[in-house]
Amino acid sequence: MNRRVVITGAGVVSSLGSDVDVFWSRCLSGASAVVPVPASWPYHSELHSRIWAPLPELDPESLGVARAERLQLDPVAMLALGAAREAIGRAGFSLVPAGERSRNFVLSGADSARTGVFFGTGLGGAITFLQNHTHHLFRKSRAALAAYTDEHKGMEDHTVLDGVIAQMTHGTRFNPFEVSMVMPNAPAAAIGIKYSLTGPNQTCCLACASGTVAVGNAFRAVRDGRVDVAVSGGCEYFADEHGHIFRSFDVSGTLVREFADPQTANRPFDEKRSGFLFSQGGAASLVLEELEHAQRRGAPIMAEVIGFSETFDAHSMMSLAPGGKQIERMIRSTLSDAGVSPDVVDYVNAHGTGTRNNDEIEAGVIERVFGKSVRVNSTKSILGHTIGASGAFEALVTALTLRDGKTHICKNLDTPLLDLNFVRRVERFDPQVGLTQSFAFGGHNAAVAMRRFS
Repeated sequence: MNRRVVITGAGVVSSLGSDVDVFWSRCLSGASAVVPVPASWPYHSELHSRIWAPLPELDPESLGVARAERLQLDPVAMLALGAAREAIGRAGFSLVPAGERSRNFVLSGADSARTGVFFGTGLGGAITFLQNHTHHLFRKSRAALAAYTDEHKGMEDHTVLDGVIAQMTHGTRFNPFEVSMVMPNAPAAAIGIKYSLTGPNQTCCLACASGTVAVGNAFRAVRDGRVDVAVSGGCEYFADEHGHIFRSFDVSGTLVREFADPQTANRPFDEKRSGFLFSQGGAASLVLEELEHAQRRGAPIMAEVIGFSETFDAHSMMSLAPGGKQIERMIRSTLSDAGVSPDVVDYVNAHGTGTRNNDEIEAGVIERVFGKSVRVNSTKSILGHTIGASGAFEALVTALTLRDGKTHICKNLDTPLLDLNFVRRVERFDPQVGLTQSFAFGGHNAAVAMRRFS
């Protein structure tokens, strides 16, 4: 069974805004949210990179998270709920309360048993784990030091100890919901619970390819007749108070570090690139739906999803295999699944991290498969790298590009590493087929192909 699959709704929570229209407008204007890292982070360790792309302050209420749910959900699940809520609303589903006092809903116009959730994340509720670990580690030591300073006020070491105590921060309590908050499947589960969706509920935990594989698996489930509607996407949240996750990437040498101006530091595919811009995270969600099901509802249609494939490098945990053989195989397999040849692809949303090795390999593969004419950009040049959410953001940008016939620039690209058709200015064109691709630590590669809907 090969049914046609369309995108009927989308939602975002991002550093550029928590509304698809605002997000897209800011992408097209080349906006970004690059600022210095929190002043407390370098206190704990020397950092090579000193910039990041933070989210606006988290507001659970605006994300549709009830007060009683907040103690039970890590921020990553709240972001997923916020993006899914917008996507479901834009798809034209009305919400019916699941019960008289319930905080949950049922989607009017969808069979709950034939509606699935497919969401990706790289680390899941890592922030909850770090916060509770700090509480567990320092609680008694901090109390003992505080008692000591109270007994020895006025002594020379008093000020020093006060400083040590201040750095031994921890929450006011050890959260009893830690296990369910930390587990990577919590975002997908939270969406399924919130909207009473009893179809397949899957979590894709494949580092930077998580969001792309989640959208691809949702596509397959709808195309193959296992579900009629799928809420798909990706989410990530990396804002621990000590900058631990940031440092993990920084020590590995993957973050941008060589720049004169923070605003031009993030430069995928440029000769002067020096690493990727670390993002606090975010979430993007796409509602995929069987075409006739969507048409019966009169749902808006953004684009059609036509192909998906994935491969594995079997080479290294941290770097792409030289030459990109498995990436090329993955792209050609995706196009075969879509029933199209490389020459009809008008647009590629590249993985485009800004790291030295990855961009060089990816650009070479794009040239071998598509030649020099296909338009290429990197959404990470605008957002930075949102890890498990990145593929979902890039799938959304691909759909918006096909719908609107324009796309954002490859930002800060002054000297391209290869003579490809990188998007240097926003202009109208007539894209019919687009491809979005992701590569991940571990060796996971995935791509989704889309077509302008008509």
